[in-house]
Amino acid sequence: MALYIGVMSGTSLDGLDIALIEQTPAIKLIATHYIPMPETLRAELLGLCASGPDEIARPAIAQQNWVQLAAQGIRTLLDKHHLKPEAIRAIGSHGQTIRHEPSRGFTVQIGNPALLTELTGITVVSDFRSRDVAAGGQGAPLVPAFHEALFDQRAGHRAVLNVGGFSNLSLIETGKPVAGFDCGPGNVLLDAWIHLQRGDNFDRDGQWAASGKVEPALLKTLLSDPFFLTKGPKSTGREVFNLQWLQQHLAGLSPLAAENVQATLLELTALTIVESLRAAQGETQELLVCGGGAHNVALMSRLAALLPNTTVSSTAAYGVDPDWVEAMAFAWLAHCCLEGIAANRPSVTGARGLRVLGAIYPA
Repeated sequence: MALYIGVMSGTSLDGLDIALIEQTPAIKLIATHYIPMPETLRAELLGLCASGPDEIARPAIAQQNWVQLAAQGIRTLLDKHHLKPEAIRAIGSHGQTIRHEPSRGFTVQIGNPALLTELTGITVVSDFRSRDVAAGGQGAPLVPAFHEALFDQRAGHRAVLNVGGFSNLSLIETGKPVAGFDCGPGNVLLDAWIHLQRGDNFDRDGQWAASGKVEPALLKTLLSDPFFLTKGPKSTGREVFNLQWLQQHLAGLSPLAAENVQATLLELTALTIVESLRAAQGETQELLVCGGGAHNVALMSRLAALLPNTTVSSTAAYGVDPDWVEAMAFAWLAHCCLEGIAANRPSVTGARGLRVLGAIYPA
């Protein structure tokens, strides 16, 4: 038995998810802790996703603040469960992605793993994307191999959908290599638009989107983006889909009611997921949803309506809390790195072959 901690903050930047798992070799979630992201740090991390002044010092300072927050959360989790640092084999820390451009041969996650090791006294494994990118891959999504380990329990065709800032699919068919790719924006545009219009960080239960109606002209122009016309392996990020991207598409149209824009953005998220799934695995029997999008009632309802022959539910149907799947995945990736187990999947990222992912910072 070995204990691992996974730490991650996704593109939504709402906070840090910290998960403690037991690897026996079965994967079992033992404990969790969540820390809201301080607004000043959130704003700085968002700002670092685009070019700006002082781009050497700013991320260096921001990652120190991110690590201080992560270390605080890890100490709280350990104290709550009466665990000493020596009981944890490793922390898998994804850090915070601020740039992801595999087409140009790079991806950047900040999170100062050396400092995290110093502050916790625990070995840290980080930088999970770089080796796959070096091997010609997208470096993302990273979670399909973990989804396969968790959910490849029955014969048939199932898919795992993670809806965070962006949405990605893992396609699982027993006896075949797992496949997967990014579908496009998940919550990133929905969050940006409601924040601009109403000052809220997210649309709770999709209520505001549900109050509007889909604008066909806007939906058509959004769907014309070249990303939606390509097949996997593919990944994306804020470099492509952001508030400026949305406003450029809105500029060519007559003024629209703000709630109708939100409804159209939810339809964009749902349609790009469903069309990607149909094209890649049309016979899907189960769609298991994790990430913040699993709580968006309007989105879940729309996915179910668009997939009448597929059972749509959260990963809770398999006994896995949808809020903690990604943090669990990075704990598992740390395990794979220390054990020399390849954790990328060329069928997902397009890399030249299997690779052990991560860089190790020993305690």
